[in-house]
Amino acid sequence: MYSTITHKHYECAEQLLAWNTVKDVLNGKLMPHWFGEEGRFWYRRDVRKGNEKGKQFVVVDPVRNTKEPAFDHVKLSDGLSQATGHVYHPEHLPFDSYSYVNEGRAIQFKVDETNWICHLDQYECRQGKPSKEIPPHESCSPDGSWAVFVKENNLYLRCVKTGEIKPLTVDGEPYYDYGTQPEVRTSAIFERLYHQNLPPVVLWSPDSKKLLTHRLDQRKVRTMHLLQSHPLDETKAPEVHAYRYPLAGDKYLPQVKFVVFDIEQGCMIPIETEPVITGLMSPLTPELQTAFWTDDSSSFYFIRMSRDYRSVQFVVVDSNTGKALTLLEEKSETFLFTDLYNLGFGEMNIRWLSKRNDFIWHSERDGWSHLYLYDGCTGALINRITSGSLVVRRLISVDEEKGWVYFTAGGQEPGRDPYYQHLYRVRLDGTELMLLTPEDAEHDVFISPDYHYFVDTFSRVDLPPMSVLRRTDGSLVRHLEKADIEHLLKKGYQIPERFTVKAADGITDLYGILIRPAMVEADTKYPILDYIYGGPQRIQTPKRFTWGGEMHIEPIDLTGGAQTFTQLGFAVILMDGRGTPYREKAFHDYSNGRLERAAGLEDHVAAIKQLTERYSFLDGDRVGIYGESGGGYGAARAILAYPDTYKAAVAGCGNHDQRFYLASWGERFQGKFDSELYQEQDNTRLVDRLKGKLLLATGDMDDNVHPASTIRMVHALIKANKDFDFLLIPNRHHGIAADVYFIRRRWDYFVKHLLETEPPTEYHIQNPIFPR
Repeated sequence: MYSTITHKHYECAEQLLAWNTVKDVLNGKLMPHWFGEEGRFWYRRDVRKGNEKGKQFVVVDPVRNTKEPAFDHVKLSDGLSQATGHVYHPEHLPFDSYSYVNEGRAIQFKVDETNWICHLDQYECRQGKPSKEIPPHESCSPDGSWAVFVKENNLYLRCVKTGEIKPLTVDGEPYYDYGTQPEVRTSAIFERLYHQNLPPVVLWSPDSKKLLTHRLDQRKVRTMHLLQSHPLDETKAPEVHAYRYPLAGDKYLPQVKFVVFDIEQGCMIPIETEPVITGLMSPLTPELQTAFWTDDSSSFYFIRMSRDYRSVQFVVVDSNTGKALTLLEEKSETFLFTDLYNLGFGEMNIRWLSKRNDFIWHSERDGWSHLYLYDGCTGALINRITSGSLVVRRLISVDEEKGWVYFTAGGQEPGRDPYYQHLYRVRLDGTELMLLTPEDAEHDVFISPDYHYFVDTFSRVDLPPMSVLRRTDGSLVRHLEKADIEHLLKKGYQIPERFTVKAADGITDLYGILIRPAMVEADTKYPILDYIYGGPQRIQTPKRFTWGGEMHIEPIDLTGGAQTFTQLGFAVILMDGRGTPYREKAFHDYSNGRLERAAGLEDHVAAIKQLTERYSFLDGDRVGIYGESGGGYGAARAILAYPDTYKAAVAGCGNHDQRFYLASWGERFQGKFDSELYQEQDNTRLVDRLKGKLLLATGDMDDNVHPASTIRMVHALIKANKDFDFLLIPNRHHGIAADVYFIRRRWDYFVKHLLETEPPTEYHIQNPIFPR
């Protein structure tokens, strides 16, 4: 163990922050872009010369089993350089995507705001016709003819060709408006302050003739306030920002009433249903979408979830008449469908089959996550599609012509981590279940539009990504890419080790990862950090190889900065205890009505004991814990409930009492509000048990978990006369984990209180480019 922690140690740690490692892996993810016929696709691959990362474009022809450059990169860079007067390098072309035009004889791409066409015979580049750009605050129809936007609480329709604008609604008013998101979406103030002009929440029908949207009613929803003590304009006095945000037990929640607009007829079609309660976002939001059009545009269907998430209905609506039919209702004693879909993939595990007029339904009714086929006219069960101990994760696609359902699932393959997603296909009648991805790993797949092929990128935390092309019968066509992690390893990246331990019940298997300190010396013990997320709706332990570049939008560290701590002399564990998803329902129900268990916190304690017995270099007497949001709740809960295990904790923006957090969170997992039921989960009730070192932190502009949640903990600790530390970061929203000052203070805290040495004074971490 390091006797002192120096500036150099912090420098090494900083190099392993996600935004610094995002470019250190080549070909860690592959995104196919299908075009033409016969399953052809192109993708962008990474190349490196020296320390500089570049890119190339590759075309794959599955029928001929070829992989070759999409074009001559040297000739294209020369042609573009000549046309623009700006010198471009073949491996640094100024675009990331393109499309084929002129029957594949030319490609079209955009450089800055200019469209270009390059003819692939002579590589002559010419400016293309300016495209009619759709502003980010508008939503365009699939055929490109129409766009809609929100102005002063109403929806407006714009003809893209002529620019003519006409109102679709005229009776909108504040907090009773059309096509808007509820302010409970946990980012309302952030978007307001940073002038993010959002597009309307609408769904265009596939034929572009109709528009589905809703009228949102927030008029009676509780108003919350944030005090901005230090406005972005430093000349201003402190400002108060108001937003609608219902708490557990509140009488009023945001509700939406669906409406359909017939664009050709120029009329609004009211929908004959009661308003639908919204959770975090509109049911039309891609990330959490629960309403969809059928392929033939004749109908749309949606999910109506009860307020306590113990009852769900499947409703189909005729888009011409507005008549609604409830085809299915399912009830449960515990919370339903913690993931109707995998967050981030944007589609429910429910699908309407237009050719058959049936639908696929996802349910855990028998204790496992499965798919069922129902009659679309009567709502009668036709047959089960999946069964057994297999846990369905993603309903990816349905080939109605051939009767195949493609989905990912875990738990089916013996001897493997049950969380690994493998791709399967099965007949709609439930026969011929077939494993399509044989590798013992996590699989990320993209199926071709003709259902003949799929691209699979598979990896584990201890296996760098590999991408292959397969036929949809599972047979291998060819290998595509193998990730290069050389630069990542040179920075000191530690390959995580997978482990299995028993839960506190001594029976249930639990799965996690251990990341060793950068240098482990013989006969030396190292402190342990437990990175926790205390929420029941997701798992914490990454299953794919993770380095910060696996996300599509911005670098995100799925291990909570674990690699940075290894450079400072810590071992880090991540593990999923009982009460979390993707296992049997009984495993998940462990947290139902008992959020104080913080995603199996007692299992974490049991795991740490087992791991210290298994690994001689782990010091069970020096254990810390940290996390943000639900992890902030879990970290504070841990040091209060298990003071003999955890000696230091950093709790960021924690929802320490669900009575003062989102109604859709507490009521979903803890249950319908009841003062007795909600008593035990309140962290402030345990403050008198604090023995170790606790740092509470929050941002003063957190519109997800209100800073009052942390300040209530501060009040309780002061009242109990306890020593603790508190950090309030001005203008920081919920993403406190990306704040460089908070990151440094978290390093300092564990260095000081677990390594028992002084950290370097006021080390400065370079701020990333994304906003506060």
